[in-house]
Amino acid sequence: MAENGLASRLYNGEAGLNIVGRRKLWFGVAGVLILIAILSFSIRGFSLGIEFAGGNSFQVPASVGTLDDAEREVNSALATENTGVTVATTQKVGGPGGDSYELRTPQLTAEQATAVKAQIAEDLGINVDQISSNQVSEAWGSQVTERAVLGLVIFIALVMVYLILRFEWRMAVAAVASLITNLILTAGIYSLVGFEVTPSTIIGFLTILGFALYDVVVVFDKVQENTRGITANNNQTYGEAANLAINQSLMRSLNTSVVALLPVGGLLFIGAGLLGAGTLKDLGLVLFVGMAVAFLTSILVATPLLALLKNYDPRIQAHNKRVLTRRGAVSRGEVPGKGAASPVAQADPTDEPVDQDAAALAGAAPKVGARPAGKRPTGARGGRPGGGGNRPGGAKRR
Repeated sequence: MAENGLASRLYNGEAGLNIVGRRKLWFGVAGVLILIAILSFSIRGFSLGIEFAGGNSFQVPASVGTLDDAEREVNSALATENTGVTVATTQKVGGPGGDSYELRTPQLTAEQATAVKAQIAEDLGINVDQISSNQVSEAWGSQVTERAVLGLVIFIALVMVYLILRFEWRMAVAAVASLITNLILTAGIYSLVGFEVTPSTIIGFLTILGFALYDVVVVFDKVQENTRGITANNNQTYGEAANLAINQSLMRSLNTSVVALLPVGGLLFIGAGLLGAGTLKDLGLVLFVGMAVAFLTSILVATPLLALLKNYDPRIQAHNKRVLTRRGAVSRGEVPGKGAASPVAQADPTDEPVDQDAAALAGAAPKVGARPAGKRPTGARGGRPGGGGNRPGGAKRR
């Protein structure tokens, strides 16, 4: 029984999941999620870090107590100086002089920053020289964003060229659409949940593109293998061959995603959660979310979209009609003979699930009016005596 379980069938590529045939469902779900993400961009926006929104940061030695103690004292100093702001983010950082706490606030004037620094030193009972403060302008974040967008455009252009040379332009379009969907959905999660966007987040966004591309190429390579010379036979439509490729590569993609997510999860939950390394949190979070979304988009968006685009190719359209016509004739017991005209099929080929039994019958059924496949028996064992055509009893020729 265990041999016929779902896990075993997934490993053998025999699960029979109809991913391509249900493409309208996946496109509908993806469209709704993209709409929600865009609305979140417009209404909620993003929680920008100090590098993008501008602000001040104060670093105090970790010897003053816990991170919560440091945050409480800094908020008290901000209130004492009537700045009207509070600590936005806190994190533990390491350095040559030992561990320290970095506390970031919205933009302060130079006079306010100096006064707050002195008040923090007084409240914590340490020398003012032990506290460092920095002011970051939002212009720096704008430069980072511009370079990230430029890098994204160059990356997508190179991906298009590579996929066109490696596969074809339809696969390139489907892959890039999957990558863009991945970016929008990941950014939508950041906007909805309120995760902070930092330069590490931007680096993570560019990193997950490479992972998502690898996952798509793995599936497309199997699709190309299954559909090579597909128009020479009448057993499978293009959508069915692409769906088979997904089933055959699904477990490989799943294993790759799990193996990639485990170290990223360790980086996020152990490094950021337990050890308090805030810089690891920004990078690990976007990698974890983006890789998980990349696995889904490469399976549920890229290949179904490819099948849809290929369905507009006249050669594939004609092939799909031949397959459906032959399959319908087999189901009625009327396999068309050689050169017989084929009626036009009415169904959408890629919407039909794979019918393995009909495909097998289509390859094995004899043609109408054909002789049996076995040889005609001769000799004494064939029921007719040999010997030059003499018939016992002098039977007359009819």
